Amino acid sequence: MARLGLERSIVDTAVHERTRGRFGETGVVLPTISQLKDPAAIPAGIHDRLGDVDPDAPHPLNLFRVHWYNDARRRGLVDTPAYVELPPQLTGVPARIVLLLGNRFPMIQAHKVLAAYGCLVPRLVTGAFDPTWHRAIWPSTGNYCRGGVAISRILGCRGVAVLPEHMSNERFDWLDKWVGDPSDIIRTPGSESNVKEIYDACAALDRDPANIIFNQFCEFGNYLVHRICTGAAAERVFSSLARSRPAAKLAAFVAATGSAGTLAAGDHLKEALGSKIVTVEAVECPTLLYNGFGEHNIQGIGDKHVPFIHNVMNTDMVVGVSDHATDTLFVLFNTTEGRKYLVERRGLGVELVEQLGHFGLSGLCNMLAAIKTAKYFDLGPDDVVLTVSTDGGAMYGSEIAKALGRYFGHRFDAISAGETWGQSLAATTTDHMLQLGHLDRKRIFNLGYFTWVEQQGVSLEEFNARTRQSFWEGLMDLAPAWDEMITQFNTRSGVVT
Repeated sequence: MARLGLERSIVDTAVHERTRGRFGETGVVLPTISQLKDPAAIPAGIHDRLGDVDPDAPHPLNLFRVHWYNDARRRGLVDTPAYVELPPQLTGVPARIVLLLGNRFPMIQAHKVLAAYGCLVPRLVTGAFDPTWHRAIWPSTGNYCRGGVAISRILGCRGVAVLPEHMSNERFDWLDKWVGDPSDIIRTPGSESNVKEIYDACAALDRDPANIIFNQFCEFGNYLVHRICTGAAAERVFSSLARSRPAAKLAAFVAATGSAGTLAAGDHLKEALGSKIVTVEAVECPTLLYNGFGEHNIQGIGDKHVPFIHNVMNTDMVVGVSDHATDTLFVLFNTTEGRKYLVERRGLGVELVEQLGHFGLSGLCNMLAAIKTAKYFDLGPDDVVLTVSTDGGAMYGSEIAKALGRYFGHRFDAISAGETWGQSLAATTTDHMLQLGHLDRKRIFNLGYFTWVEQQGVSLEEFNARTRQSFWEGLMDLAPAWDEMITQFNTRSGVVT
């Protein structure tokens, strides 16, 4: 169970003591999960000191910014997490489509840094990871490896990013500045669709006892921190939206499969507000929809397998979105000609058009899936569909030139903008959608057997346990146990907060 991050007691006292000593010397204080869920619980002394800390610096206090409540400058707090509500003249549906903004997070400007913290810190406070010796290996197709490297550096650990070689240039530019050694960036063959190659690289690295693999696809810290923190943040956003419309209902929470961490927020929202849970994948690689395969460019959403931490039996719908739509909409939303078209020809406000730059490729994927969900269920103006933009357009500037060459002959003008609006947005339909019944859920769940039991060595008992909702509810007991251990760890390390 150690590989799944399920310990709730100290497993190595000597490692625990060394880690406390290291953090005492470097002045590191660890936030609890409950503090990241509600930053108002963070000690006032830490809030006061944070004002002088650059949110993009490898400073220990930035751990206390790993939450959804940062303001636009990422230096202060807001009462409600940042979001963008899209109007019907853009979405084509009367339902309220709302995206939480992940680029308000520190250091990597993506919410995957929260997942990295949720995976590493339980290992530290249980003595399962020794920062004086172990290397933290962060496999990812998106931002998780950047989050892992950032958290590792702050905590004085050596972090290693494992990601496909054809991901966006901006990811590698960031990593080049943050790793201590160029060899700590491991480029695996392929692009977004090559998760298996990442697993193969990690299997080789795992032979060295100094390496600890933080596989986001099976680390329950990833699931828990999103169910608790992202779920509560989404609920806070919905409450804010409902103030102006008392009849508002949260119809659905939409999130691309990815590692299935963000999807865990849906478990919270279904329990608290009765919303449906909608997961998304690329139609170019329709694993959940059709047991299919292929390649796509919706960077960060994963494919070709079912994550171990995906609560499949609680998922209500699968939606397919094409990377043609996300690539071309990214050009429309992030070029001068495209934005001019949106304002002058589609009548969108300048402020809204500027906000569209907060959506990276996976955010656009989630947006389109939310629109498809609203159309499928005939949702009206009192219905809210919540989703997430993991990161912003800043992480994909290099993708514009690729898309221009692939789809537009290296020239994007008003005609191209109009065609993109019509083909990639206005023409959004309810194709490639599957509302899941019990047998559909079982079929998707069973697909995971080949990855986790046959390839990754998970026991059949551990694998099957996840069919029961009592298993997922039982995981919630880990969070207060970890918080108590974090509190004790901070006290014994002697750092004043």
